[in-house]
Amino acid sequence: MNLRNAAISEAFNRETPNIEFIKSNISEYFGSLVFSLENMKKYLSKETFKTLEKAVDSGENINRNLADEIAVAMKTWALEKGATHYTHWFQPLTGLTAEKHDSFFELKDGGAIETFSGSSLIQQEPDASSFPNGGIRSTFEARGYTAWDPSSPAFLMVTKAGYTLCIPTIFISYTGEALDYKAPLLRSIHYLEENALNVVQLFNEKTKKVSATLGVEQEYFLIDAALYNARPDLKLARRTVFGHSSAKGQQLEDHYFGSIPERVNLFMADLEKESHLLGIPLRTRHNEVAPAQYECAPQFESVNIAVDHNALLMDLMTKVARRHNFVVLLHEKPFEKINGSGKHCNWSLATSDGENLLSPGKNPVSNLKFLTFFVSIIKAVHSYDDILRASIASASNDHRLGANEAPPAIISVFIGNYLTKVLETLEQTGDIKENVEELLNSLSFKVPRVPQLDIDNTDRNRTSPFAFTGSKFEFRAVGSSSNPSASMTVLNTIVGHQLKVLHDEVSNELEKNDKSDLNSILINILKRYIAESKNILFEGNNYSDEWKQEAAKRGLKNIDNTPEALGAYVEDKTVKLFENANIMNSRELHARYEIMLETYIKQVQIESRIMGEIADSMIIPAALTFQNTLVENYRNCKELGLETQAKIIREIIDEISEHVSELKKKVDRMIEERKIANNTEDIKQKALAYCKNIKGLFDPIRYHADKLELLIDDNLWALPKYREILFVK
Repeated sequence: MNLRNAAISEAFNRETPNIEFIKSNISEYFGSLVFSLENMKKYLSKETFKTLEKAVDSGENINRNLADEIAVAMKTWALEKGATHYTHWFQPLTGLTAEKHDSFFELKDGGAIETFSGSSLIQQEPDASSFPNGGIRSTFEARGYTAWDPSSPAFLMVTKAGYTLCIPTIFISYTGEALDYKAPLLRSIHYLEENALNVVQLFNEKTKKVSATLGVEQEYFLIDAALYNARPDLKLARRTVFGHSSAKGQQLEDHYFGSIPERVNLFMADLEKESHLLGIPLRTRHNEVAPAQYECAPQFESVNIAVDHNALLMDLMTKVARRHNFVVLLHEKPFEKINGSGKHCNWSLATSDGENLLSPGKNPVSNLKFLTFFVSIIKAVHSYDDILRASIASASNDHRLGANEAPPAIISVFIGNYLTKVLETLEQTGDIKENVEELLNSLSFKVPRVPQLDIDNTDRNRTSPFAFTGSKFEFRAVGSSSNPSASMTVLNTIVGHQLKVLHDEVSNELEKNDKSDLNSILINILKRYIAESKNILFEGNNYSDEWKQEAAKRGLKNIDNTPEALGAYVEDKTVKLFENANIMNSRELHARYEIMLETYIKQVQIESRIMGEIADSMIIPAALTFQNTLVENYRNCKELGLETQAKIIREIIDEISEHVSELKKKVDRMIEERKIANNTEDIKQKALAYCKNIKGLFDPIRYHADKLELLIDDNLWALPKYREILFVK
């Protein structure tokens, strides 16, 4: 029995695991492994708790004198739960999370004690030259710091080895540059909320705070571990570089929202339990469009917490899947010709008064506050579409963007027919009264006993990369494997900048004439913004070729590969924007640019290497073995005078020969192109060479390998096939 057959046998003979679940209501144990505000109250003095709470709410720095008391409280809580170690949990530019565990145990005065000081809480020193840093830290310049982020609560990570106290932190170099995703994100949140508050206070001076909120829908594939282990490409590249599509894929549309397989449902329930213990508010689970594809989604949280929770969730998914003999695939396109996976980021703004600033209300036509924020966001996306496109760029997302199930690389905004009419009328007449036909507030189906439905002011456009969906913008182009910090940092920054520009314009107009009418000033500004940015609005099918042609006419860019898209990070326009906002300086931006190019090169290089290895060591040998069998059969048929059978066998032999020959030629050419690229010193040119000259050969190579899959005896084919991977229950 070969490895494939053994893997299939193991997968199909899996027994449903017997999992012991918590029987109580979720509300009774939710967040029990989190050092939340509720827990802080129990372990901190009233004065310290109020100071900490105020600092977190206002964004002020916490006095180091309080750190010792907070550290003791955190240690006491953690030890009572059974923790033995602590770690600064951070998000370096690898796209993963990182942690270095230290024990609470310490020898002191000849005895052993558990200790945890304020200085240990506030900072640690991981090696800053060993993580991606874009040249900011040389090998001999190793010092870097992780620094406590009090706005994200500490939590306990549970493994078979025990409990570890995890303290969310930022990661910076010895010279002060951000080496992670969190530090720029926190700066961008502060920048956005500060400028949003200034605009809100034009309408209501009593509003004290504006917060950015986020809900992250996470799509993923779940496949049997045995089948995964029999696929070298899945293990090393996290996607199948070869594999002919299954006769049945997603064409019957029977998987989406279908009945969840019991084994998968057990995994989902276990994942939710682990997530709820850690305060991650997962609420939704369902089958996605492609076979073996699923989705989970939490409630909205503040952007920083939502991003931390998504990073933690991806780690949890991997660990929980292992318990169920599954492997989670977060790659954007692990299988050809079926849907890939995204991370839909639902972003909004809310005030301390509980008002959603992106909620149109029953009559958005007369809601000037809503229109002010709504139009400003559209204007921001239009003005900085290049850097927004760059924020979602990666080698893995390139496989998905522009395919038949994902938003294209062209950045556009969908707002719906009704709001389009509102903006058109505002631009043309400056009128925000009820001069646009109101949308019906309910819908009747004329079906007995079925109640009327409330409907939204906008439909949904699943093809749009950036869509308004009623009370939030949904950034659908973000890749499923990415840390959402990168895209959220850019979105926060460009919107914060646009709100600052608007506020400055309004303030200047009001200074010219104290009796100026605020509404008139805002309407005139919004009219101009609409006229300048309406080219980015699109209501149709973003997947269509017609849209690509229309977008070109409108002057919108279609940057379809990562090396070219990433250039936006180092354009003068971007550097000026981020430096003026104090989010990232030129050195940090250039470092990220280099890191992302290096990551792209390495990812494509890994795919290229595994493609060549599988072709040379598995596919071609299987083809030649089967061909030898066919040659023997051909000779026997000729000897017996079975000319018809001999002719058929000869045709198959010739077809195999053609595909083997072309496969070998193209693989050898790919290897030569890789050698040329590796000798290219300029990193951008090297990335472009990998993109065009090496990755450009992937599809031609795959074509011949996938044709051979259909021709070679099934018993000789070593790789589990799509029909086996995608339909195991």
